[in-house]
Amino acid sequence: MTDSDGFTAIPRPTATRPLLGMTVLVVEDSRFACDAMRLLCLRSGARIRRADCLQSARRHLMVYRPTVAIVDLGLPDGSGAELISELATTLPRVSVILGTSGDNFAEDVAFAAGADGFLAKPVESILTFQNEIIAALPEERQPKGLRMVSDDPIRPDPLAYRDDMAHAADVLGDDGDERMLDYVTHFLRGVAHSAGDHVLQAAAEGLAETRAEGRPTKADIARVAGLVQDRLADRVAI
Repeated sequence: MTDSDGFTAIPRPTATRPLLGMTVLVVEDSRFACDAMRLLCLRSGARIRRADCLQSARRHLMVYRPTVAIVDLGLPDGSGAELISELATTLPRVSVILGTSGDNFAEDVAFAAGADGFLAKPVESILTFQNEIIAALPEERQPKGLRMVSDDPIRPDPLAYRDDMAHAADVLGDDGDERMLDYVTHFLRGVAHSAGDHVLQAAAEGLAETRAEGRPTKADIARVAGLVQDRLADRVAI
């Protein structure tokens, strides 16, 4: 099934909703980042589907083919670069494949895997979001004429951030799993960066540095876990 999802007539883009008629598959494990994407799609006229891991994304893609796939590079069951590579070589090809991450090196990784573009987190600008998608569309599918864009910053639901903290707390409670500790450290660093939570971001970066240097991590893990619990208890506002 294509991104029309069975509709006989696909709505045409308008000046205020240039992505009308398109479906965006967002492969993203952060609820906070995904809520930002939801708002960007809503204001642009696109429908959104969400997958929180590679396995879920592949299940989606067995059923329908979206217009756009936006793939986070750090996922709980592997690298988003794997999925980008699959999408770039599978026919019929998804029209637009974008990588997304808050890591500095991730843009090069996304393009090497076959992405058409890249969205650096946090994605707050509607204009940037629309331009990245439209520029990668085949010329015949690009909306014509002027666009009327309100570029007010996107503000995701703070409750979505709390959901991310609950997810992180669950993973941190799984003692002894080194792979998942790597994952949750990266996850928290990215989510905190997107939310402007500089204290938690610094703690996650400190944990990553301690692990990279091979030093004992018990104190760093305890600090990160404590900060996560503070946010779950609503003792810190973002």
